[in-house]
Amino acid sequence: MVMMELPVLTLASMQMRMSDRQVRSDALPEHLDYQDEGCDLFASCLACPLPRCRYDEPGGVRAMLNRERDHQMRVLRDDAGLTVDEIADQFQVSRRTVFRALATGSSRCTPRATSHALRGGR
Repeated sequence: MVMMELPVLTLASMQMRMSDRQVRSDALPEHLDYQDEGCDLFASCLACPLPRCRYDEPGGVRAMLNRERDHQMRVLRDDAGLTVDEIADQFQVSRRTVFRALATGSSRCTPRATSHALRGGR
């Protein structure tokens, strides 16, 4: 039976190995106090109610607000039975924007939007 010799790890050799590691280029310095200055929407990042930071969201705040607006348009169409023109007036957008919002949502919105367009509604 052949015995293998394992290297003995001393404190000095462990410190040397740790010092050889590269520091991530995006790592923040440790043991510093950071000021939570927030953004133009909320004064504090830690108290922000958004599910994701506005700067991390593709399209920023406008995309988040548009998604919510589109959802509300679909609810008004499906549950309240409003017409495309009524929804466009309520949100102060064009009819095309309402059709776009209805098409990107649930499939049950699409037939109504299509049937309205086929009836000649504008």
